Amino acid sequence: MTIEPRRLRNYINGEFRDAVDGRTMDVVDPTTGTPYATAPLSGAADVDAAMAAAEAAFPAWRDATPAARQLALLKIADAFEKHADELLAVECENTGKPLELTRQEELPPMLEQIRFFAGAARMLEGKSAGEYMTGMTSFVRREPVGVCAQVTPWNYPIMMAVWKFAPALAAGNTVVLKPSDTTPASTVFAAALLGEILPAGVFNVICGDRDTGRLMVEHPTPAMASITGSVRAGMEVAAGAAKDLKRVHLELGGKAPCVVFEDADLAAAVEGIRDAGFFNAGQDCTAATRVLVHESVHDDFVTALTKAAEEVVTGDVADPDCFYGPLNNPTHLAKVAGFIDRLPEHATVVTGGHRVGEKGYFYAPTLVTGCRQDDEIVQQEVFGPVITVQKFTDETQAVAFANGVEYGLASSVWTRDHARAMRMSKALDFGCVWINTHIPLVGEMPHGGFKKSGYGKDLSAYGLEDYTRVKHVMTAL
Repeated sequence: MTIEPRRLRNYINGEFRDAVDGRTMDVVDPTTGTPYATAPLSGAADVDAAMAAAEAAFPAWRDATPAARQLALLKIADAFEKHADELLAVECENTGKPLELTRQEELPPMLEQIRFFAGAARMLEGKSAGEYMTGMTSFVRREPVGVCAQVTPWNYPIMMAVWKFAPALAAGNTVVLKPSDTTPASTVFAAALLGEILPAGVFNVICGDRDTGRLMVEHPTPAMASITGSVRAGMEVAAGAAKDLKRVHLELGGKAPCVVFEDADLAAAVEGIRDAGFFNAGQDCTAATRVLVHESVHDDFVTALTKAAEEVVTGDVADPDCFYGPLNNPTHLAKVAGFIDRLPEHATVVTGGHRVGEKGYFYAPTLVTGCRQDDEIVQQEVFGPVITVQKFTDETQAVAFANGVEYGLASSVWTRDHARAMRMSKALDFGCVWINTHIPLVGEMPHGGFKKSGYGKDLSAYGLEDYTRVKHVMTAL
């Protein structure tokens, strides 16, 4: 018996719709490599409809009180919590993530982040009103920018949707959001929940591919384009938005260094780096991918991390011990494997370096030693379960190696020396510096990078402010 795959649909102006021209694309289960659903392959007519809906809904949502927007976001968080089992099931089927681990590690932050922005909606800040010129009073208005075109990635589909829509809605904007073409299911599911709470047109979801995203970014309606994705995608969005001077918010790739000094708690460093390097199959812009270890403890560290890596389980997401699932798609699997296949002779794969199983896109936890600063695997984002190790001789060299890449998103320092930790936190050219930990984030603190990791901040009051514009108002006394 042939079972008809499930059909996902766009969500525009408060209703679910197929693409205007009827085109669809397959949605694949990465644990098996087989399609299990279809989604619209949206074109210009679909983008036009979504933008028109968001534009029509904007004035009323802009003029809603902060308290009203707060209440809506709190209801969204409650709906996510009430329907958590369904939401997580959809997310994990689409991504191949282990269900219980996703429940523990991803659901609580999502709820917390929505609730944070609910409160932040009522706490916008600016300079106090005052007489900065004789006979004149000035004050600042902080206003929503308008319609926001948002594009999310496939590594954390629903969490990244939260990072996009929560601050945008809190600030009074309306949204047209496109999930990744490989992971649209949970965002479409979430649209049904938001649709029961928000006025029609405030939040819209259109499915599609890279061309759909390009149509959104270049559409005349949005005042802002926001993307979490690759450096290449970010550059394309910035170029497309430049045609009519849209605001751009970019959270792009990373190549996070973990600097381990000779006085570090090696056991804690090994455990923290292993977990932060292999979580979600290393498909994380902040993943602990690039370890720099002082030469005096290098060998001991490598021995311990090798043992720890070999204890990491993948290949069967139903296994309660499974720590991560498959890579997202066959193209990405080939990309990750290619980094290993092209390693120079001086680099050594001490564990892993191969596909796991014959079905799906699983890749073994991999550790590579003997790496040099100019190696491809050190310089370029692998975005897979691969950790590299380099030696350094002193603090100056550690800083040079850490900063010597095009990315600037996240980093960590492992040391018991407080003064050294403070020096490193200043010297490291990354938007986040963790000390004796790696990867935790909180809603109150900003997340965003430097250099080719993009610009703009997610999370925190800074993230909310990115979705606002500042207006000076002056009146004669």
